[in-house]
Amino acid sequence: MHNLKQIRENLEYFKKSLSHRNSEVNYDQILDLDKKNRQLIQEKEKFEREKKNISKSKDESLFEKSKEISKQIENLSKKQKIIKNELDNLLSSIPNLPLDEVPVGKDENDNIEVTKSGEIKDFKFKPLSHYELGEKLNMLDFDLATKTTGSRFVFVKDKLAALERAISNFMIDTHIQKNGYTEISPPLMATDETMFGTGQLPKFENDQFEIKFDDKNDRKFLIPTAEVILTNMVKNQIIDKKKLPMRLVASTPCFRKEAGSYGKDTKGMIRQHQFYKVELVSIVENNQCMQELERMTECATKILDDLKLPYRKIILCTGDMGFGAEKTYDLEVWLPSENKYREISSCSSCGSFQARRMKARYKNNNNNIEFVGTLNGSGLAVGRTLIAILENYQLEDGSITIPEVLKPYMGNIDKISNN
Repeated sequence: MHNLKQIRENLEYFKKSLSHRNSEVNYDQILDLDKKNRQLIQEKEKFEREKKNISKSKDESLFEKSKEISKQIENLSKKQKIIKNELDNLLSSIPNLPLDEVPVGKDENDNIEVTKSGEIKDFKFKPLSHYELGEKLNMLDFDLATKTTGSRFVFVKDKLAALERAISNFMIDTHIQKNGYTEISPPLMATDETMFGTGQLPKFENDQFEIKFDDKNDRKFLIPTAEVILTNMVKNQIIDKKKLPMRLVASTPCFRKEAGSYGKDTKGMIRQHQFYKVELVSIVENNQCMQELERMTECATKILDDLKLPYRKIILCTGDMGFGAEKTYDLEVWLPSENKYREISSCSSCGSFQARRMKARYKNNNNNIEFVGTLNGSGLAVGRTLIAILENYQLEDGSITIPEVLKPYMGNIDKISNN
């Protein structure tokens, strides 16, 4: 969420930056509401001073006037609250400003490749898709999930279920033992205030799964990513600077409606309503965001390196970044069946954008209170890592070789097969 004073003082910069984010902002309406809001506050303060002076004078002849002033203050407060709510609703739907170094573009076609890593295998046979392999092994069952739950769900069975768990455990262990993250096992539900803090509400409410409670005012949502709950661990706080940076990791189920993906990736596990993800979150001093973004992205790429999966790193353009991001790197893993790279991780710096919404602050070296910087990244998406291993480690008979680093998590078996 943006500071109104900054919008007033840097209006042209806001207009230019947000025009690159495919975002329509009614600046005239915002500035008009801001002006009305400030005028109402000034009027209210004027009456409050007058009432205070009457109270000090103890002049009984002015008591009736004091009552009238109280009514005027009450009316002004009601008007100001309406204006303020309207203003906040507009401000809360404006995305973060992209950093100047972010490439300008409309969509994913304008993203820029930074590096490529790993060796793409030259299969001597036509590689199968992950869902063909899973069904051939009788360890992925989409039809059964459709019967019990609906589309975009899957039953993962037997050794593939063990492999999925192994992937998650390997990632968590690596991030804790080698990368200095603290493991958290968080709630899987978040309040509307918590969802607002990281930017899921109000703009993306249609993408969320809301839980129904008897009390309609008690609004809770299944988390679309552990980022939501981990980042909000510092909301409404002034954090001791000595505790920064905070680096948190969690492996959780995630729940998304995928409202805008009708007709996309309907086969397989690429885009599901429920999936597992290992999420990395950093809370830092706000001038440390760029260094932390590079570090976080390296932590994610190291997982892919250890699994010996080919991938590329790209920087997202202004039109393809997430709502709260100021700069984002995506990692895309190679899928042989599609003969292309697919997103497996997204690492973003949000600057102080989320912190302002959450009121998450710290005291700097001069003892001044500032908003923290927040970052989040997948380290990695577990389901998509399972997909990538199935496809890149497949053998001609449909069996799957276990990556070396995962063997200790799989009872040291060499491969998964029907035998």
